[in-house]
Amino acid sequence: MEWQDRVSVNPAVRSGKPCIKGTRITVYDVLEYLAGGMTEDAILQDFPDLALHDIRAVLAFAAARERRLANSVA
Repeated sequence: MEWQDRVSVNPAVRSGKPCIKGTRITVYDVLEYLAGGMTEDAILQDFPDLALHDIRAVLAFAAARERRLANSVA
């Protein structure tokens, strides 16, 4: 699965921030939870609308964005 299958940007949802499709949960939110030490299982328990592949899509999205930023500077 590609991250594009699970992450969308819609100006009408959360001011256009990248979100998990069908939710108002942003990529940033999930990354913050992971960075704060929250486990994938804990995130899934707190957000029953999410699935493990959503968390993996968030990580893939962040990696792709970082890659684009690194390439634009070079």
